[in-house]
Amino acid sequence: MTSIKRELEATGVSTAVEDIRSRMNGEACHCEVTNPSGSCCLGSVAKGIEIAKGELAATESHIGSEPPSGRGEKIAKVGTIVSAIMASSCCWLPLVLLAVGVSGAGIATVLETYRPLFMLITFGFLGAAFYFNYRPRPASDANQDASCCDSTTVGESQCCTPKTTLRWSMAAMNKVMLWGVTLLAIAFLAFPSYVGLLFGAGNNAVVTDDMNRAVLVIEGMTCEGCATTVSEAIKSVDGVIAVEVNYEIKQAIIGANICCPVPIAKIKSALAKVGYAGEPIDSTE
Repeated sequence: MTSIKRELEATGVSTAVEDIRSRMNGEACHCEVTNPSGSCCLGSVAKGIEIAKGELAATESHIGSEPPSGRGEKIAKVGTIVSAIMASSCCWLPLVLLAVGVSGAGIATVLETYRPLFMLITFGFLGAAFYFNYRPRPASDANQDASCCDSTTVGESQCCTPKTTLRWSMAAMNKVMLWGVTLLAIAFLAFPSYVGLLFGAGNNAVVTDDMNRAVLVIEGMTCEGCATTVSEAIKSVDGVIAVEVNYEIKQAIIGANICCPVPIAKIKSALAKVGYAGEPIDSTE
C-alpha cells in the first residue's frame, strides 16, 4: 500500500495491476504460494489502489481548501470590525479631516444618518461569527474523528490524538479572537461617548468673565462626539483662547482676549469645514 501511494503521489497513476497481470502471464506468478489468502492478489491490489486514491484525495482536499464555515467565520469577523468602524466614523472622520486641513462639510450629518444601519450590520456580522464558532458540530465530523484511525493499517503512535489536539487548539484560538473582535466592535460603537476624553475636550480652558465672550447656537450636532469635533474646529481659529461646547443645549461659548473681539466669521468658516453651522446669540466684545 505504501509503494502504491508513493507511485500515485509521483505520477498520479499506479501500474501495479498491469505489473501483476504481466507476471501472471509468465512463469514468475506464484500467487497461490506467496499470497497469504492462497489466491490471486489482483483483486486485492485493485481495491488497495482505489483506497489509496481516496485517501490522497481526502488529504489534498483538507490541505488545499478551507471549509465554507471557516471562510464564513472570517468574513463575519472582518465585517463586524469594518461596519463598527463605519458606525463611529461620524465622530472620528471629521476630526481626521480637520487635522489634515481637508473640508468635511456635511459628512458628519450624512454618516450619522447611516449610523443605525451600520450598527445593525455590525450586530448581524457579530451574530454570524458567534454562530460559526459555537454551533454544534455536524455528526459526520464527529464520526470522521472517531474512525480516522484504522487499527489494521496504522500504528497506535500514528493515531488521531495530535490532530484532535490541534483542532481543539485552533477552536480555542478562534473563540479568543472572536471575543477580541467583540470588544473591539463595542469600543468603536461606543466611540462617541468617550471621544472627548481621547482628544482632551474635557480639558478645554474655561471661559471666564475677564474674556471677550460669544455664544453660538450650533446646528448639525447629532451625538456627544460631535461636541468634540465642534470644539476642535473652534480652537483651531486664531484668537480663540477658550471654548465650552454643550451638546445638550447645542451651544458653544467662546472666549477671546479682552483686547480683541471674538472672530465670529472665522469661527463660522471653521465650523462649516467640518459640517456644522454656528449663529451667535449673544456676544460681548
